[in-house]
Amino acid sequence: MSRTVRVIVVNADEQVAPELRAALLAVDGVRIVAEIDEPALLPQAMAQFPAEVLLIHLDPHPAAMMDVIAPLLEAHKGHLAAIGMTDDRDADLVVRAMRAGMREFLWKPFPPEQLCEILQRVGAEAQSAGRRCGRLFVVLGTCGGVGATSLAINLAVELAQLEGWTAEANPTARPRVALVDLDLRFGQVAIQLDVQPAYTIAELAETPEQIDPQMLERAMFKHACGVHVLARPADFAQAEQITPAHAASVLASLLEHYDFVIADLPVRFDPGARAVFDMADTYLLVLQLLVPAVRNADRILQTLDRSGYAAERLRLVCNRFGRESGYLEPGDVEATLRRKLDFTLPDDWKLSSTAVNMGAPLLSHAPKTKLRQAYRQMALTLAREKEPAGETPDDVGSGRERKGLFSFLAGAKP
Repeated sequence: MSRTVRVIVVNADEQVAPELRAALLAVDGVRIVAEIDEPALLPQAMAQFPAEVLLIHLDPHPAAMMDVIAPLLEAHKGHLAAIGMTDDRDADLVVRAMRAGMREFLWKPFPPEQLCEILQRVGAEAQSAGRRCGRLFVVLGTCGGVGATSLAINLAVELAQLEGWTAEANPTARPRVALVDLDLRFGQVAIQLDVQPAYTIAELAETPEQIDPQMLERAMFKHACGVHVLARPADFAQAEQITPAHAASVLASLLEHYDFVIADLPVRFDPGARAVFDMADTYLLVLQLLVPAVRNADRILQTLDRSGYAAERLRLVCNRFGRESGYLEPGDVEATLRRKLDFTLPDDWKLSSTAVNMGAPLLSHAPKTKLRQAYRQMALTLAREKEPAGETPDDVGSGRERKGLFSFLAGAKP
């Protein structure tokens, strides 16, 4: 597992949010577990989300922000590395912040390596303390029927078969893998694995600030393939009660106990999806060589770019690759999306459909097929990645030059 730094962001300035998110996610290992735009919500976030860093953008009203933040910093000294950033050069503000327990204080503009060095130092301290933190892979389909859920299931199964990717010293130990169905209304993970869990994500979301290992152990269904499954709620009423913050809190807890967590999202890019994307190490965007899927993929890529998400963490997965009749050309799709397809899964619709109907992953249903081998190779590639190696942010979306957080805050003109 890579060194991870979990960050809670406090920022009341909407204009700064995309650039702040981009700057943080550009640092290898940084995971945003919560973004708070109302300081009054910070106590709840601190109780609900495990984190190493509290990043506080004090502007536009530094003194008023400190009135809210100071008591919380004093109460959590030694538990969080608090970093403040502001334009205000008032020495009294700095003294007050440091006395309250703020670890670092940055005046804008400041060089990007300054914040990067602080975050990496905190990550090294967390690693030396032996804290466990797994990797989160988010699977999002560009439209219905592209095979995102099948990918999430088979990827999770293949990751669970790997050896040597665990926190233990035993080189033959297999990783702990959790598969989470975040399509809270129409999710198909449990159905496609032919299981009927007694507990679902709804039970964990009831008290997200009190999730402990015993609760997780009870809620997860242990599938014979080695994957632990967290199913969607049993009914719509329960699904309505689960907020994006609840889902993010459950994922944060799982990442402390599993080597890999796979989250299967519904086909939409809403606040719930964005909250999960904040935490993800890798985004897997699933499409087919069809016009609706490619158009939606382009829209999602542009939204990610505008919102400051790390495009280098994104992987494009083309399912049902290789059909000859009536499908778009891969080269044309790559030109439209302005980036390469990272993974291709061979077309075998009959095999996939049979596996879904039987409720079995390909590992057990058809282990020697090309499609199953493609899933295995994807799992190996993703597990080996230490530093994401995809396209740069400039390659995604509108293609405009991206200005960093620091030039933005310094008032640099585009």
